[in-house]
Amino acid sequence: MAFTYYLPDANNKKEAYTTEENSVIIIGANGSGKSKLGAWIEQQEFSQVHRIGAQRNLNFNENITLKSYDVAEKRVFWGTDAPGHDMRKNSRWNWGHSYTTTLLNDFEDVLAALLAMQNNENDRFVKAFRASVESNSPIPDVPITAVDKLKQIWNTIFPQRELEVEDSRFYAILDHNGTKKRYPANQMSDGERSVLYLAAQVLCVPPNKTMIMDEPEIHLHRSIMTRMWTTLERFRPDCLFIYITHDTDFAAAHGTADKIWIQEYDGQNWKFQKLNSTDLPEDLLLEVLGSRKNILFVEGEKNSYDTQLYTELYSDYYVIPCGSCTQVIARTKVFRNNPTLHHCQVYGLIDRDFRSEYEIDKYKTDNIFTLNVAEVENLFLVEELIRWFAGHIGDDPETVFAAVKNYVINERFAKQIQGQVCQSVVAQIKYILGSAEISKKNETEAKASLNILLAGIDYEAIKTTEEARFEAAKNGSYADVIKAFNEKNIAKTVGRFFGLNNDVYCSKIVALVKGTKKAEIVAAIAPYLPPEIPRG
Repeated sequence: MAFTYYLPDANNKKEAYTTEENSVIIIGANGSGKSKLGAWIEQQEFSQVHRIGAQRNLNFNENITLKSYDVAEKRVFWGTDAPGHDMRKNSRWNWGHSYTTTLLNDFEDVLAALLAMQNNENDRFVKAFRASVESNSPIPDVPITAVDKLKQIWNTIFPQRELEVEDSRFYAILDHNGTKKRYPANQMSDGERSVLYLAAQVLCVPPNKTMIMDEPEIHLHRSIMTRMWTTLERFRPDCLFIYITHDTDFAAAHGTADKIWIQEYDGQNWKFQKLNSTDLPEDLLLEVLGSRKNILFVEGEKNSYDTQLYTELYSDYYVIPCGSCTQVIARTKVFRNNPTLHHCQVYGLIDRDFRSEYEIDKYKTDNIFTLNVAEVENLFLVEELIRWFAGHIGDDPETVFAAVKNYVINERFAKQIQGQVCQSVVAQIKYILGSAEISKKNETEAKASLNILLAGIDYEAIKTTEEARFEAAKNGSYADVIKAFNEKNIAKTVGRFFGLNNDVYCSKIVALVKGTKKAEIVAAIAPYLPPEIPRG
């Protein structure tokens, strides 16, 4: 089944799009005009589109006033059941003055419409049953009513709770250790009432409509949000669902849906782009698009100290931790070459590790740069920061730095040089092997290429070079040492020089850089950051 929906062209004239999926995702950052675009879509075909705004009143009376389906459906869909009802839905949207901010107050009407649908379905069954008895023909199947469908949807989302409808009242039943507790639906949690409201809306909308859901994530926990909407889509395959959201996880979960990214909105016109399928991780692409910032891929995990530090050092960037340096390199290369991201600059920032200057220069051609320290953790050890923090807590900067310097160079680095040399030699050989091109024409040629490559690796020469480099660092400045010394945990062992627990120092710096001392800390660390990545 093909669905048609409309989006504005450059002159705000409607342009038709088609899709064979019954869901479309419109995604954009806050302030990008998403809700106004939803209202614009509705205004192109009021009789075909049912929009559920982001502002929803989830309160209702325990006893639902029964209405005919015709009356209830008109009140839900048009906002009024008056004769010759308003074809522009002014009653529903406060007479056109606030199409995007009006608080919807139709919960009781929605539930009344659902009950009226059930009554109509039961009446039709009774009539068909009587006709079958009178004509001695096969008895019709018992219908699955709108309320039955509501219960099925509810059980999919809340398997630990039952939904019960009794004499125009809705109840939830919680089974707790074999004891069932029943409570009125109007006393449900916000999440439960939201599911009830949205599911009832979807079920009572007339056939073959386009339903616009503004902020489908409101009041819903992430664990149930996607499950609920995919369930509702399955129950209404005749309808097209258009979701307006800033939730990239929700958008990515709708893998095959059309996705429309709103790039900007000037108050009258939208600039948007339909995202085509790519080799990029979809959730990450949507996350990047929604940020509106230049992108910086870094090593580390989301909540690690180093990532928190990068976020403050590069506050004008959308900093994305990738875990390993391999992922930083791969994602930077791929995202830089994606035409969808032409609006932003993409950089990668990796640790220096045991890389040679040749390797470092090669990465620069792909906008991937290295720190001027061996590990990002070494940024916590730079002289300027040690001195600043000592002064900040009232200690003598000269005395504290002398102690830290002696500890790092003589107690740690000097005793680990041989191990560092071995790791560096291995890293150099791995790089040579990883960057070599080996013929794949046939097995014989592949072996010949590999033999030539291996014969060209001079282990002793590499070892001699690395030994000289590390000895020079030991005999050089403190900055030379932390530029060469690869030991991730050493920054977590210097807290005692400031009268702190060792593991507290890094967290103190992170807390301070997020506060009023940001400028001083950034100034201390900035000389060790690659100058090729501009900062604000």
